[in-house]
Amino acid sequence: MSMLRNEVQGTESHAEQEQIHQPQNNHGAGENSDLYDFKHICTVLQILGAKWAFLVIAQLAQGPKRFNQLHRDVAVVKTQSLTNVLRHLELSGIVSRTVIPTVPVSVEYALTAKGMDFLDSLTAMERWAKKWGAEPLRQTQT
Repeated sequence: MSMLRNEVQGTESHAEQEQIHQPQNNHGAGENSDLYDFKHICTVLQILGAKWAFLVIAQLAQGPKRFNQLHRDVAVVKTQSLTNVLRHLELSGIVSRTVIPTVPVSVEYALTAKGMDFLDSLTAMERWAKKWGAEPLRQTQT
């Protein structure tokens, strides 16, 4: 995990990196409640946790696509939802949007270098989901 953090943070000073690796004491939650600071992972999950984001990323991993082609490939997604997730991923730097000067104007979407870097993680998550995702949730006792 610490190696991943070093790669992600790259530009931070050694002191800043060391501080990130230190457990944070969650005061008031008991003496054994040292937790690592996972704020960077939380930020990534906010970006990629958008509804349909994984599906769109997986489709764009096959190569750049125009909006209508992408919409056909992810037919379960409504047009407005696809527009919203593409805008979200573009603002997050995962997807690039290129206007093609045709008549009528076309727009092509592609994964950025940042989006391409995520594909290994997506594959690992898919492997984990196939292994563990079908397990039923445990019932809590009341």
